[in-house]
Amino acid sequence: MARAFKALGDPVRLRILSIVSSHVDGEACVCDLSAAFDLTQPTISHHLKVLKEVGLLTSERRASWVYYRVVPERLAELSALLSLPTGAVT
Repeated sequence: MARAFKALGDPVRLRILSIVSSHVDGEACVCDLSAAFDLTQPTISHHLKVLKEVGLLTSERRASWVYYRVVPERLAELSALLSLPTGAVT
């Protein structure tokens, strides 16, 4: 869990996750994200890789593009952890 929270500590990755989750059909490729950032395509790809490595995104290759989709179960786990009452231990 700590790795996922650390990954989301980067504002760019947090924004990428938000954009992917709200994108048409709930998926996006680097080409869809490039316009939202003043970053190179390789930099965006790196951030997507980090989010995928911590289990927040999954990917699927289609021809020359890789499409990313949010893993809802993983987001639910993070959300549940954040909504625990103060002092609760899991």
